Amino acid sequence: MTQTDNLRIGTCGFRTSKDVYAQRLSSVEIQQTFYSPPLVSTVERWRSAMPPEFEFTLKAWQLITHESSSPTYRRLKIPITDKELQSAGSFRWSGVVRNAWDTIRATANALRARTVLFQCPAKFTPTPTNIRRLRKFFSSVERDSLNFAWEPRGEAWSDAIIASLCADLDLWHVVDPFARLTVTPDKCYFRMHGRVRWRYTYEASELEELSTLIPSNKLAYVFFNNVSMMEDAQLFQRITRNNEIV
Repeated sequence: MTQTDNLRIGTCGFRTSKDVYAQRLSSVEIQQTFYSPPLVSTVERWRSAMPPEFEFTLKAWQLITHESSSPTYRRLKIPITDKELQSAGSFRWSGVVRNAWDTIRATANALRARTVLFQCPAKFTPTPTNIRRLRKFFSSVERDSLNFAWEPRGEAWSDAIIASLCADLDLWHVVDPFARLTVTPDKCYFRMHGRVRWRYTYEASELEELSTLIPSNKLAYVFFNNVSMMEDAQLFQRITRNNEIV
């Protein structure tokens, strides 16, 4: 098996029609599930419309990761009580968080996804309370055979703390590799936000460098989230295919 057999390249969200997208790239990271997951019947249609080998990953619902003070809650479409809002986010082991995970788990199964991304807000720092909540959540949820990709943010999260949690809880450390190296190099989930700013187009030499960070013969993801994400993802795909040694 070659490197490119296991390398999944795509963008954060569809940036063109699904049929055109599937002709160009091998995977997509679904963003809608973070704000308000669509009906299972909807994502089943998405799955059936794509080739069997096409892969979906999905971002976990904000009710799991973000507290209700986050501006992203403006896009929450379900009715929710004040009491539920107070117990949402930050991986609390509350009823609303557990129900949110059940929804994401059902969505992942409908998409036949292998990997779920848990993206933390910058305000979620490595306090004893937050670390305890992380440990409780990830050691308690029904995960089936899903990979859990975790994206902590901020310099307060040291490599030592992240490595300990990833090892204990079987997590993939998600990074933009040009901003920070992953502590799980055999479990790569890269999100390319653009160097310095979102309005950034990667040079071919930068994508050549990126290709050297991908492990051989192991599942890995690279998702682009910059202004020229479709073009950069396709260029990176061509580079990895041209560099492949079978």
